[in-house]
Parts: sequence; structure tokens; C-alpha cells
Amino acid sequence: MNMELAKVKKAVEPEVSVNDISRISARTVIKGEISSENDIRVDGKVNGKIFSKGKIVVGPQAIIEGGLACTNVDFLGTMKGDIYVKDLLTVKSNATIEGNINVNKLQVEMGAQINGSCHMITSEEFEKQLSNYVTTVVPEKPSTSVPNKK
Repeated sequence: MNMELAKVKKAVEPEVSVNDISRISARTVIKGEISSENDIRVDGKVNGKIFSKGKIVVGPQAIIEGGLACTNVDFLGTMKGDIYVKDLLTVKSNATIEGNINVNKLQVEMGAQINGSCHMITSEEFEKQLSNYVTTVVPEKPSTSVPNKK
């Protein structure tokens, strides 16, 4: 590859920081499924499943009706649905969760409300449960093939 082509390619490809955070801000409503390689912060309302390979922070005004699956969660809002966490779920004092929790480590502050069952799982069990959860959430990788011209 010549140097000019390398410069053009570098200029066209966006650099993605490992600290990028997808934000759903307050007064925002999303209906559908969300999937991200990065961390997610929810301060609005989501009707559907959320999946992240990173951390999810659910703010105090956030409402989630659906499901949640990720590596770590700080939960301060309201949830109706099941939660799958590979490592640590921290439920803050003002949080309300109605649904089943599947987690490796759980920390609950006094005052938090949890209505549902809690299952302590290993990372391997998380991966097995995740395969059922993410079949509809994680997008397929785009095809790299070029369509045939007619």
C-alpha cells in the first residue's frame, strides 16, 4: 500500500475510544432492542431488551420495560423484566426491580426494592443464558461480500 492511500484510509476510518458511552437521555423513549459493544447509560425510557458487552448504568429517572444483559450494572431506576449480569449488579437504595435477576455478584443497598427471584450464576452459566437472550438483540455482522451486478 502506498503512503498516500494509507493516509486517506486513516483519515476515513473513525477512531473509536474504548471509553465511548451510548446515552439514552432523560425525556427520550426508545421502543425496540439496543445492542452495544460499549458502555450504556440510560436516563430515559426503554421498552425492549438492552445488551452491552460493557457496563450499563440505569439512572434514577430511567424506566426499562423489557430485559437487560451485560457485564456490570449500576442500577438506580425502575425495571420490569429480567436481568442477566456476568459479573456485578449494584442495586442502589432508590431502585425498583420487578423481575428475575441472574448474576455472579450482587450488592443491594438498604431501601432498594426487588420483586422476583435471584439466581447466582457463574460466567459460564451467564454465557449459556445469554445465547438465548441475545438471539434477537445482537445484530449480525454486516456482509463483506459485494453483490453481483446484472
